[in-house]
Amino acid sequence: MAEALRIGLAGLGTVGASVVRVLSEKAAELTRQCGREIVVAAVSARDRTRDRGIDLGAAKWFDDPVELARSADIDVFVELIGGDEGVARASVKAALEAGRHVVTANKALLSRHGVALAEIAEKKGVLLNYEAAVAGGIPVIKTMREAMAGNTVSRVFGILNGTANYILTRMEAEGISFEACLEDAQRLGYAEADPTFDIEGHDTAHKLSILTALAFGTKISADDIYMEGISNISQADIQAAGELGYRIKLLGVAQRTETGIEQRVHPTMVPTASVIAQVHGVTNAVAIETDILGELLLSGPGAGGNATASAVIGDIADIAKSRPGFQHGPVFGRPAKELKPYKRARMRTHAGGYFIRLTVHDRLGVFAAIAKRMADSDISLESIVQHAAEGEVADQKTVILVTHETTEAAVRKATDGITKDGHLTAKPQVIRIERAG
Repeated sequence: MAEALRIGLAGLGTVGASVVRVLSEKAAELTRQCGREIVVAAVSARDRTRDRGIDLGAAKWFDDPVELARSADIDVFVELIGGDEGVARASVKAALEAGRHVVTANKALLSRHGVALAEIAEKKGVLLNYEAAVAGGIPVIKTMREAMAGNTVSRVFGILNGTANYILTRMEAEGISFEACLEDAQRLGYAEADPTFDIEGHDTAHKLSILTALAFGTKISADDIYMEGISNISQADIQAAGELGYRIKLLGVAQRTETGIEQRVHPTMVPTASVIAQVHGVTNAVAIETDILGELLLSGPGAGGNATASAVIGDIADIAKSRPGFQHGPVFGRPAKELKPYKRARMRTHAGGYFIRLTVHDRLGVFAAIAKRMADSDISLESIVQHAAEGEVADQKTVILVTHETTEAAVRKATDGITKDGHLTAKPQVIRIERAG
């Protein structure tokens, strides 16, 4: 049997502690599967004295994770610190430069510095594995990087943030407000005290940028993602969507277009009969559309100690199974130096159906004026109805529009015109309608 694989783990929070615990509990089974023992040889965390409910007696302690990353006592550096700069970046870079394999769950780090780190890993002939960085326990990275050879991806999209999905699920199921759902999510630990990163789409954008690089062979470009969150979704939107046969989800979508690669994160209406519409609570799902395979949908736990630890351990096991002299595949499916510069598609050329909710003054001529603005923008309407919203002010009405396929630019032109006409009492709500499997 080969020598034991020595792990150096930095970060002993919920995920790090779960990794140590599972490696201990499943030691015999992992040894059989990998052909060698996996041992936690060294660890690093901010507080030595904290009781984490795990046995670290045999592990060497490092106060500095960068020193741990360079240590000759380890074969693999596992980074579970978080953040795109500081010690997380420094320690991963140090480990790769020292010829150590790296496993990380850090989507922020990869979305900002992934290509540069991949170049170091490939130059040194070591692995940089990051399954846990996207969609928790769902093996989407391995699927896209290894199991889809020969496939050309046309679109990848999904529910990539459990907090946002939990809130939207409860809003629909229980008829309660966004604010009430968010408060419960924070109380239950699904949302942070400052939930901005989750509910405004930043977390989804980081993950989507990584999937885009894998799907289309481009450099990661997290700053070029069109992004909207869910904080402006109301019960009026949830109820109207249900009546129209749709369900609202926060989706990350990346697809190839004639003008470049389109990356967008925003609330989306998907048909209630679609598979992705059935993904509820904190569950994640990723759909991949290809020329050979067609559409593949992967769904499962997107967060939490056990789900993320499972992905981390899967990455460690892959390294344990490799042998000296084995030629490792590129980090993002193609050599990092061959990744193409990212060309952002013009978002306003995006075509599709749109849901538009308008709160208008209750007076003659409003319907006709709205219809004229839509016609002037060459927008064909599937429906236009007055919708009775609960708690509506006496002199206001809600108008719901559903368009046939049109462009973002046309929709914005029409709603800007309606606003200038003075018919609105609140900002228009525009939600894209996405075809989904």
